Amino acid sequence: MVAISSIQPRFISTFLGDCRFIHPSHRLFHCNPGNKHVSMQCSRTFSGLTGLLFSRRNVDELPNTNRKRLRPGQISPPRPVPEQIQRPPYVKSRKPPGIGSGSEVHDRKGIEKMRASGRLAAQVLQYAGTLVKPGIMTDEIDQSVHQMIIDNGAYPSPLGYGGFPKSVCTSVNECICHGIPDSRPLEDGDIINIDVTIYLNGYHGDTSATFFVGNVDEEAKTLVQVTKECLDKAISICAPGVEFNKIGKTIHDLADKYRFGVVEQFVGHGVGRAFHSDPVILHYRNNERGRMVVDQTFTIEPMLTIGSINGLIWDDDWTVVTEDGSLSAQFEHTILITNDGAEILTQC
Repeated sequence: MVAISSIQPRFISTFLGDCRFIHPSHRLFHCNPGNKHVSMQCSRTFSGLTGLLFSRRNVDELPNTNRKRLRPGQISPPRPVPEQIQRPPYVKSRKPPGIGSGSEVHDRKGIEKMRASGRLAAQVLQYAGTLVKPGIMTDEIDQSVHQMIIDNGAYPSPLGYGGFPKSVCTSVNECICHGIPDSRPLEDGDIINIDVTIYLNGYHGDTSATFFVGNVDEEAKTLVQVTKECLDKAISICAPGVEFNKIGKTIHDLADKYRFGVVEQFVGHGVGRAFHSDPVILHYRNNERGRMVVDQTFTIEPMLTIGSINGLIWDDDWTVVTEDGSLSAQFEHTILITNDGAEILTQC
């Protein structure tokens, strides 16, 4: 478990929290020093804040936009997975397993398995993107994604991770990450991040992208395009011996040019046999030590916002939205460090 006092408040990966805060006055995750495992706790005060927001008469109104604030819909039961499909070890425990000890550095066989899981994750994400249109419910996207994953003999990694109830994350508009698919239909002008992770032959492939729903305004288009460019530029500087903090500087420098915020509470991570492992990838400027090594795999997954970079968590204990309701976008790839650079594993 990584917990460095010099780092600003953040989460360890988009599914794990350390002993810091998502908001300065509200502790959401707790860990004991020296313990690799973390537990989630949502204080009554903080949990009640969400309810207060949703009970106000002007809850749907956002300043300077016709867009309405995101509200939770109905969540259907988790979808079944055939018994013969291999499951990650954490599924039965229903507890987040914490950061895996050590980095994911692979032999030739492991690299081929990472390529296979990454390729399938990319294909599933590409298919999910074709479903995005006004009127479709995010739960319908989850159903289709779930079916494609199990049809290919893989397991949807988010399902059962620390009790997460669905097979994919769907984060709409101001949702930074961890949106739970539900009954809310997508609306013209929305943006949606779809985060796909699959577990195939003992290895995870992790990727996400933000899609336009119908006719999207220019500000939202620019946010999404710049977020994608941040990911592409960050990957382009990766190679053996490069310091991990170069990733954060590259992303932050580009985001600053457009006056977009860079979310610090959620980070990238090693991925492979474990869903989350070292190294922790910070997307903002930092002085963290560590260098990339050949045959190592990890994710880069910047989240940019138009307004506040601070998040509020809903009562479902997963969905995180910007505190001011401003839009957020994210893109993610799993990459492999090669002798002369980086290979993107999660592309078709």
